[in-house]
Amino acid sequence: KIRRIRKVPKDNFGIMGGIMSALGLEDEEGVPEISRELLLAQDSITSTVLIQMLRDNGVFIELAKADGDAILQRDNEDAEKLARGIDISIEKGVLQKIDPAPYTQIDVLGKTADEVADEIIHNLGPDYSGGVLVLVGLSGTGKGTTVDVLKKKLPNAVTWSNGNVFRSLTLLAATSCEVNERAFGKDVLTADNLAAWMAKLKFEKNKGEWDIHISAPKMGLDMFVKEHANTTLKGPLVGKNIPTVAEVTQGEVVKFASDACKQMGDDGMTVLLEGREQTVNYIDSPYRFELVMSDSKLIGMRRAAQRIGARAIEILGDKTEPADVIAAVEKALEDLSKE
Repeated sequence: KIRRIRKVPKDNFGIMGGIMSALGLEDEEGVPEISRELLLAQDSITSTVLIQMLRDNGVFIELAKADGDAILQRDNEDAEKLARGIDISIEKGVLQKIDPAPYTQIDVLGKTADEVADEIIHNLGPDYSGGVLVLVGLSGTGKGTTVDVLKKKLPNAVTWSNGNVFRSLTLLAATSCEVNERAFGKDVLTADNLAAWMAKLKFEKNKGEWDIHISAPKMGLDMFVKEHANTTLKGPLVGKNIPTVAEVTQGEVVKFASDACKQMGDDGMTVLLEGREQTVNYIDSPYRFELVMSDSKLIGMRRAAQRIGARAIEILGDKTEPADVIAAVEKALEDLSKE
């Protein structure tokens, strides 16, 4: 059965001490008790309280292990796909094979997101005045949260995503096919065509802000990405074709991203870029960090707790009583264990 938590002493935290303190909850007051409001919040505190409640439950332990194994398997599969994409780019001559620059490892266990960010900032050194900050790590180590905190702590900080580069390139490829009355397919993604389309992507300032400029007037395209990110670049012409383009253009996109990020870094900005090592290894920067969790079991526990919390909300409905909340969590765990 699930234990209801109220002011759990430090000494009882056991293996969960790391994750509890990582969220600033390992103190004299212990952790909050589970409630409808806490479930609805669906945040890191929700997950932490659920883990503390379920940490001795055999079914939860099995579910957490399965979720952790699934995360690791997916990360490995993604890594293999990205590595194949990079190999294609090397074969085409778009990228040169390199020995990746080293990463500074940051163990996130037992640290708040603020503490992780502060450790990264400390490692940047006293003379840091802007540049590209590369962040890697397994799913569940808190890369996204850390980036959010760094963006608040560092001056002139922006995030970079390769998504809009892939979308811009896809728009050019698909539009070129329409203009030339040719069916879109892998056969049009030749090295020469890709080079010609990439040449139509510029990275420059528009209204004082750095942006991608799609400059292809003969195709009827002359736009800045930020002004069309949620319209043209999210339209069906791009959406249905981007998987095909992304499969064979990782090198082109990474090379563009590296140059663009360097321009912003040289302009005194901090560019925060999180991703997989296979691709960000090719981003030019001395500021490279890998988030690790020395107790890997907690990655699966976090994911399992997130899933249990979401399912419990569905089961709970409009009920508000504490006993109903606990029953909803119990049922959620039972349901997920059978999937």
